[in-house]
Amino acid sequence: MPLLAIETSCDETCAAVMAEDARLLSNVVASQEIHEQYGGVVPELASRMHLQHIAGVVRKALERAEVAPLQLNAIAVTHGPGLIGSLLVGLSFAKGLALDLGVPLLGVNHLEGHLFSNNISPEGPQPPFLSLIVSGGHSMLAHVEDWNRYRILGETQDDAAGEAFDKVARILGLPYPGGPQIEKLAAAGNPHAIAFPVARLKDAPFDFSFSGLKTAVLYHVRKLLSNEAATSGEQQSLTQVKADIAASFQHALITAILETTARAHEKFPVSSVALAGGVACNKTLRQALMELGQTRGFQVFYPPPIYCTDNAAMIARAAMIRLTHMRGTNGSAYQHAPMPGLKLDSNL
Repeated sequence: MPLLAIETSCDETCAAVMAEDARLLSNVVASQEIHEQYGGVVPELASRMHLQHIAGVVRKALERAEVAPLQLNAIAVTHGPGLIGSLLVGLSFAKGLALDLGVPLLGVNHLEGHLFSNNISPEGPQPPFLSLIVSGGHSMLAHVEDWNRYRILGETQDDAAGEAFDKVARILGLPYPGGPQIEKLAAAGNPHAIAFPVARLKDAPFDFSFSGLKTAVLYHVRKLLSNEAATSGEQQSLTQVKADIAASFQHALITAILETTARAHEKFPVSSVALAGGVACNKTLRQALMELGQTRGFQVFYPPPIYCTDNAAMIARAAMIRLTHMRGTNGSAYQHAPMPGLKLDSNL
């Protein structure tokens, strides 16, 4: 009997249906383009849009899967981390539907979903493996010792990788979301044009820090502007300058990720490293990580773009793994409140 999963942690309203044998039957995502004009996600608008979309998204997911509500065996829903208003919409809808149908409700950690997003495919990595999660809200390294046993090795101490992409894009006058814009612009730039700093944290070797890098880009741009050397007749050179800044920033950020991953692999010499989260869509990062894997002897996994960004298929897969490995229904899920600061913990 199938399981319905709901994900509303940020600005995408998502629902998916997964069969008992972990075959994905449907995956529906409704994105909120309204935030583009504000240069970032506006929490109140996000929750309002979830209210408008969630019933239709769930209905479409069930229709595409050709599953009737009464055929559902369980419902899984993201209960954190994320925006509290967005989480509340998804959690409330899931609670009501589960109570109406009389089926179990599983609260799933959003990060646990990313952790197993590569396992939506049957060819995904098998434990033990390292999971590198890089997104707009999170940057972390986790060691997956087994399906139901994993721990965080390191996290970001300030900005997440995707957040740094967005902020640098804003500095360069690029639209939101910034990741794809920076990657596109960087393709025409020189990644070694500017020596932006790469944070190396001696006391926390598996942690990340991108705030200093972002600030260095800001100061570099301000210095260029203060020189007032550019004129309207030099528009082509200005375009190249921006491309070099984007390429150099991206290079420094990826270098930090690679160095941290290499240190983690030295301590935990697993045969697989799984890349996940929205920044996993970055082709330059994928290629660089694959080259590191060839050097250090590990295979790199990354999901298709639809499973890199927020989606309910990964929530369904995490729930199925929990059920398969007898981890229960995560307590009395009907009593769960939204947990915007929820941490990743295999003992949940």
